[in-house]
Amino acid sequence: MGGRTVELSEREYMVRGRGYITGLDDLEQIVVKSDGGVPVLLKDVARVELAPDERRGLTELNGEGEVVSGIVLQRFGENALSVIQNTKDRLAEIMPSLPEGVTIEAVYDRSDLIYRAIDTLKRTLIEESLIVALVCVIFLMHVRSALVAIITLPLGVLIAYICMWALGISSNIMSLGGIAIAIGVMVDAAIVMIENAHKRLEQAPPDKSRTEVIIEAAVEVGPALFFSLLIITVSFLPIFALEAQEGRLFKPLAYTKTFAMGAAALLSILVVPALMVIFVRGRIMPERKNPVNRFLIWIYRPAIQIALRFKAVTIVIALVVLGAALWPASKLGSEFMPNLNEGTLLYMPTTLPGLSVTKAGELLQTQNKIIKSFPEVESVWGKAGRASTATDPAPMEMFETVINLKPEDEWRDGMTIDTLIAEMDKSLQFPGVSNAWTMPIKARIDMLSTGIRTPVGIKVFGDDLGEMEKLARKIEAAVRTVPGTTSAYAERAIGAYYINIDPDRMQLARYGLMVGDVQDVIATALGAQPVTTTVEGRERYNVAVRYPRDYRDNPQAIGSEVLIPTPSGGTVPLDEVAKISLAQGPSMVRTEDAQLALYIFVDFRDRDIGSYVADAQKAVTDQVDFPPGYYVTWSGQYEYLQRAKQRLQVVVPITVAIIFLLLYLNFRRVTETLIVMLSVPFAAVGGLWLMWWLDFNFSVAVVVGFIALSGVAAETGVIMLI
Repeated sequence: MGGRTVELSEREYMVRGRGYITGLDDLEQIVVKSDGGVPVLLKDVARVELAPDERRGLTELNGEGEVVSGIVLQRFGENALSVIQNTKDRLAEIMPSLPEGVTIEAVYDRSDLIYRAIDTLKRTLIEESLIVALVCVIFLMHVRSALVAIITLPLGVLIAYICMWALGISSNIMSLGGIAIAIGVMVDAAIVMIENAHKRLEQAPPDKSRTEVIIEAAVEVGPALFFSLLIITVSFLPIFALEAQEGRLFKPLAYTKTFAMGAAALLSILVVPALMVIFVRGRIMPERKNPVNRFLIWIYRPAIQIALRFKAVTIVIALVVLGAALWPASKLGSEFMPNLNEGTLLYMPTTLPGLSVTKAGELLQTQNKIIKSFPEVESVWGKAGRASTATDPAPMEMFETVINLKPEDEWRDGMTIDTLIAEMDKSLQFPGVSNAWTMPIKARIDMLSTGIRTPVGIKVFGDDLGEMEKLARKIEAAVRTVPGTTSAYAERAIGAYYINIDPDRMQLARYGLMVGDVQDVIATALGAQPVTTTVEGRERYNVAVRYPRDYRDNPQAIGSEVLIPTPSGGTVPLDEVAKISLAQGPSMVRTEDAQLALYIFVDFRDRDIGSYVADAQKAVTDQVDFPPGYYVTWSGQYEYLQRAKQRLQVVVPITVAIIFLLLYLNFRRVTETLIVMLSVPFAAVGGLWLMWWLDFNFSVAVVVGFIALSGVAAETGVIMLI
């Protein structure tokens, strides 16, 4: 407490009353009462000692024993690489100050994945740019003319990067992927314009100005080329309409693709003509003398002559080929997104509620030992329960194990990520434990979006937790019968164990007590509710008053030994004023949309998510009867897939209508517009057969690829007509 100031010898002294508890000695000297001048100290009636706080979680490393762990949380919108590097720098600073034998090891580092992905895309972009440049030189057979197309490529990419910087879009897998998709198409307009200029120069009178010929060639094809590039840009409008996770994932790709194609469209009408005037000069090889073009024309001319001679047969064959593509399309599965191999696995087993901390530690260490025995594993770090933070509300029966894998060139021959997971899953079969396998980034996104950490989740809604648990167990049993299911676990709503203390209000009234008096004793004597705090330098410790373990380790002791002080100065045993009983109750209560919810986690393998959910829904419908007021929804990746499908079903037709309008504005005739539009479905034929051959599933990523393909097909149709 402050006592203002005192002036001594022309100096001002501040008066402060100091009374902080600084250690056990201060606590022991606290006076409980004084009788005849003889104090009764706290140490005379109680045992004062340091004790650990209640544990709600633990961590283990490599199956060797418990470790102390920390988590670095990134602020929203921050750059992950910068946060990771700053963390490493700070850890390097404090390393020398650690006690002897204490080390800090990173058990999960996302920077390796980021660097691998960025390096792969950078290498791909460079290779793609070189290939495009080489193709330009080979087909034009005029280095200076090829420079026109080659120069526009980095200019377009640079404009895209400037737009990315202006909008705050970072360089990541998806944003760089958009540029990679655009690179091959960005030079189309320049190449067509250059080829047209070559033909014009070849046919022009000797006395006509070269610049005039080039300008006329550019004016002839420029508007159509601009519209064709604009169509490719517009074709990506459906991607901007995506929402939630799929929107955040693909919008950077759509933005950068749009920026690059928009830059290419502007460059084709503004910069390319000027570059042609500068570079297209000297001796230009006629198209018929170019050996590459001559060979391609030699192949193409007979084919086009036959097609034009037998027009009806050609159209029928084309329609048959298009119709035949329906067969592989019907065989394709569906999924939200292909799995990204992060190079790290996340093993998330769940067991029944009520697991003790001691047993959780034993089980976690056993699991980690088994996982570390695999030669492909670099390190394994496991967590049971939760950290002391509201960001991690996990129960003790929920484990999370991060498995860092070695580079794939150090794996056993023939080993893949899927076979490795299958082997680990087979080795980690424990009674009462349900396994689930995913990857760290994917798991966090899934849990933040829907709360489901497995590919498929089933949410049971109703009014009574007991009835909901019965339904959940029936659904769990039904889903286990579906082919491909590796695990199905329904949350046990009534799985926790409780010692209930119910006050008897009649007895309380006899002793003049209130319910709050009983609750206060329960909170302090049994629950160790803090009564004050010690201040020891920069450290703070709670001080709790609690009964010895012998008085509170079973219901009988609690009832007879825990005493409630009465207003008259006496005490009464707890079992005199309350009923003590053992019971089961909810371990955790979930609510969603103002209703009680119960989750069922389902993991499967070797099947696509669309057909699996269809079979699972049929099994649940056939085997489970729902009382009135109870129903289920299907969540997880399936929820993302359905949301994206519904949005695309609305936006894609609108985009097609816009593309039709742009084509009509360019050609001013419906016939040419329909020719271009009808050519687009034929472009998808090869993609469908290739997907069937490679055993790919339909996904949002595949739809994005076909959207990009349709834009290129429309551009090709426009170029063929001009």
